[in-house]
Amino acid sequence: MSRPPASTEARLLRRATWRLGLQVGLSVAAIVVLLSGLAVLMVLRSQQTGVATLLQQAASQADDVQDPPAGVWLAIQGPGGLTATPGAPAVLPDRAALANVAKTGTAQTDEVRGERAGYEVYTEQRGTQTVQAALDLRANNDERERLLAAMLFSGGVGLLLAVGAGVWFGRRAVAPLATALGMQRRFVADASHELRTPLTLLSTRVQVLRRHLRRGDSRERLTAEIDGVVADAGHLTDILEDLLLAADVRADGLTATLDLVELAARAAAAGTPAAAERSIVIEARPTVPTLLVRGTQGGLLRAVTALVDNAVTHARSAVTITTKQTGTTGVVEVSDDGPGIDPAVLPGLFERFSSARPESSPRRHYGLGLALVSEIADRHGGHITAGSNPGGGALLTLTLPLAGRDSRASPG
Repeated sequence: MSRPPASTEARLLRRATWRLGLQVGLSVAAIVVLLSGLAVLMVLRSQQTGVATLLQQAASQADDVQDPPAGVWLAIQGPGGLTATPGAPAVLPDRAALANVAKTGTAQTDEVRGERAGYEVYTEQRGTQTVQAALDLRANNDERERLLAAMLFSGGVGLLLAVGAGVWFGRRAVAPLATALGMQRRFVADASHELRTPLTLLSTRVQVLRRHLRRGDSRERLTAEIDGVVADAGHLTDILEDLLLAADVRADGLTATLDLVELAARAAAAGTPAAAERSIVIEARPTVPTLLVRGTQGGLLRAVTALVDNAVTHARSAVTITTKQTGTTGVVEVSDDGPGIDPAVLPGLFERFSSARPESSPRRHYGLGLALVSEIADRHGGHITAGSNPGGGALLTLTLPLAGRDSRASPG
């Protein structure tokens, strides 16, 4: 059994996220290793320079072997023989180095290994004496090991943090891709679901019309069938507009200042012809002169129109559109005198492809309108709610934040 597309996409996106995180982590690890290597190299060179300076100073300033600097042992060989600092390790002094410097007169530096430690030995000729200074390297070696351990620990922690940060940034980076893929998949699903029925009906009407033409039926009958084709084509256009609006990412850019009172009036005018066919009266009742909001004209007009269309579908005789201000929000209430909303369908009323229309309704309803209104409201920072009128019928309320200057106005 194959995985559903959504599951496959989620798996691929997770894999891309972890791959990006590992790449970032490895890149950071390489940089940390390089910087750590440079730091260790600088520390080693600093230690070597410090040791050499200390030993040279100790050898050049030594008058005797009794009071050397801490950690240093001295040895002086002269005409009177060889003297060394008491308590010196067994490998000190380095007699071979003393003999070689006394013979050549050239200073030299050597490293001597003992049972427990290594020693840096510096020997120079000073007049008739050959002076040797030796330093225990255990303190330097311990410092170097502590530095390496700290770098390994910090490098490991840094690698984990880098991988975690890479995964986090990877998720942020692929989030737009996931949104785009989800939108694409949703559009395809919506299109296949929404267009199947109207296209089938349109094809059926065209076939019937062709049969009437072949039989030479009356002009009146042909005109009725053509009117049906035109009506079905209009419904198909409306559905396509809904689908494209739902998939339009540009609707997120709320750049225009719009008047909800004007949009409600336009929606009422657009729904009047269809309402008149069913003897339904649409009335717009503004309670304030203007209600300015930020948004996209096509999206908000489509949302209010969808609410009006839904009310006309279920109304018996009247639909009322009320626009008002509540605090810093603009409100559009669309009510009808129909049978109201069944509490059983209320929780899923704004989900895609749900429908609350009665079976006896002559108006086709494809289940996308109210879900689209909910999505548009979310994009504009608002929300939509559904309820019932006290005297019966449904009440759908669209609430949107007002534009800055209008939010300071008082309700009329």
